[in-house]
Amino acid sequence: MKRIASIAIMLLATAGFAAAQNNAAPANDVLGAHLNYGRGCAGCHAPHSGSLGNGKAQTQGTDTGSQALWGEDASPLYNQTYAFGAAKYTETLPGGGLNAGTPDVSGILMCLSCHDGNLARGAMMKNKVYETSLLPNTYGTNPIPTLIGNNGTSGGGAASYLTDHPVGTNAIIPCGIANHGWDCTVSASGGIIPGPMMAQFINNYGFFVSPSAVNNQPAVMCSTCHNQHLMNVVAVSNSTPAAINLLATNGTALKSGISGLPAGNYATMFFIRAPYNPADANIYTNQTAQFCRQCHGGESNELNGGTAGTVF
Repeated sequence: MKRIASIAIMLLATAGFAAAQNNAAPANDVLGAHLNYGRGCAGCHAPHSGSLGNGKAQTQGTDTGSQALWGEDASPLYNQTYAFGAAKYTETLPGGGLNAGTPDVSGILMCLSCHDGNLARGAMMKNKVYETSLLPNTYGTNPIPTLIGNNGTSGGGAASYLTDHPVGTNAIIPCGIANHGWDCTVSASGGIIPGPMMAQFINNYGFFVSPSAVNNQPAVMCSTCHNQHLMNVVAVSNSTPAAINLLATNGTALKSGISGLPAGNYATMFFIRAPYNPADANIYTNQTAQFCRQCHGGESNELNGGTAGTVF
């Protein structure tokens, strides 16, 4: 009897802890590291004179400031080819610069103009993750780099990109269990249409990533996983299971932000655009794994007969 009572108390405590997850109220500014040491929005979106307005020399590009008032010099990245993911995925950035009009401009090129560290160097980048003091001990004690082309790996330079998750026009999100993906299909315009198991996962966690349609296929850009304007919180609008099931059967492609989680503000880290909190006090939480499973369905509970939902 005592054991049953203890289990009941534990379950109630866990339920209370889980319920509190959608009430995240960040103490620090939601822009976090992208406050750029006090420069704020102007660190990237220079209101006057483009990269010159941020004290940068304009080298080759003539389009500085032409897109989103971009105030970093992206010209060293034009026509550059990157090999990501152990060199299995390559991406050649457009030579037309910020005006090329392709998804890899705002989704990759603009990001690398600050976060490259090899071909392009952001003036205010210190190459150290902002949230270091918040991370659990399991992360170790070494600083975590933020410059993907200058991350301290052996060889440096081009070798640094081999350790990064693939992004670009060749980094396609697979559908089909045989491809370690979800039971989904791809629409004629490159959107993802979920099957029953993926719909169940969306009910249990959600679909927060934002793929870009490239050649009518869903492709991964930096901005697919990261929201550069919100570092520590994500707002979730609840969607009922019925709406998700309808989505799975009516041939409508997914849009970013649909979820069956209770509505509210959830903690996140690293500018991830979904609930993602490795600093969660609950050592049994699976929320960071759930984020990866949005694309990697083959490793999900749902496709492997598991009944675990999302644990906070």
